Amino acid sequence: MNLVSQKKMRIVIPTEDDVGLNSRISDHFGRAPYFTVVEIDEQGNVIRIESIPSKTEHLGGVGKGPDKVLPLGPDAIIVRGMGFRALERFKSAGIKVYITSAIIVREAIELLKSGKLEEMFESYCGENIS
Repeated sequence: MNLVSQKKMRIVIPTEDDVGLNSRISDHFGRAPYFTVVEIDEQGNVIRIESIPSKTEHLGGVGKGPDKVLPLGPDAIIVRGMGFRALERFKSAGIKVYITSAIIVREAIELLKSGKLEEMFESYCGENIS
């Protein structure tokens, strides 16, 4: 199933650095220094990439990860790991969270486009996929 063939998507991925599609995906959503936002058109082409500094309380800032990501208007979030409360906040907002073992953003986006990512459930919380 090709997830992006029907509509434009805005995807947020927690990352360790700010190098676009080559950014390394953070092992834990709430401790990521950046949130990389990738927009994909109806044909699955990447049309925009932006890295936003996290500045959450885990990094000396204010607020939790969902507080920073929800205003970005994501359709989906791709993570290697995420806590239960963050997952529940996104699910209650109607945002799908996918779990990946990908190391870089480019790989995770390709897996999402090809329908090879699994939606994250509570049983994954507290773990990361390696």
